[in-house]
Amino acid sequence: MDVRYINPFIEGTINVLKTMAFISSRPGKPYIKKNQAATGDITGIIGLAGDKEGSLSITFTFPCIKAVLEKMLGEVHDDLNEDVTDAVGEITNMICGDARNKLEAQNINLSAGIPTIITGQGHTISHVTKSAIVVLPFTTDFGNFSLEFAFID
Repeated sequence: MDVRYINPFIEGTINVLKTMAFISSRPGKPYIKKNQAATGDITGIIGLAGDKEGSLSITFTFPCIKAVLEKMLGEVHDDLNEDVTDAVGEITNMICGDARNKLEAQNINLSAGIPTIITGQGHTISHVTKSAIVVLPFTTDFGNFSLEFAFID
């Protein structure tokens, strides 16, 4: 998988969480996903089209997204309600938008769909591709989250 496509999403993720929620996130070691199981409790997934096609997902553990929303909006949520799902959709859009701006500066044009949100422990994520799905785990002082990249070769 070409890092030219992945790095802008990593940078976008770090930037959005730092700017919007004042949370520092540290990427871990990427790995190839072997199943469809999510690594967290709530996922935003968005389709990508243009010069490259595929999808991106971001999955938060509940403690992590709870802290993000508390710092970002000043709201405390004790369960995965509609406000939390809306916020995860908006965070997914912001990360994707930031990355797409960085890619456009490299003359790589992508458009994004509308995020779909999946919730619940043990939920699955289906990327529509036969290519490898790369998972990049992140840690914060408040919990973990991960990005998944699935680009059609």
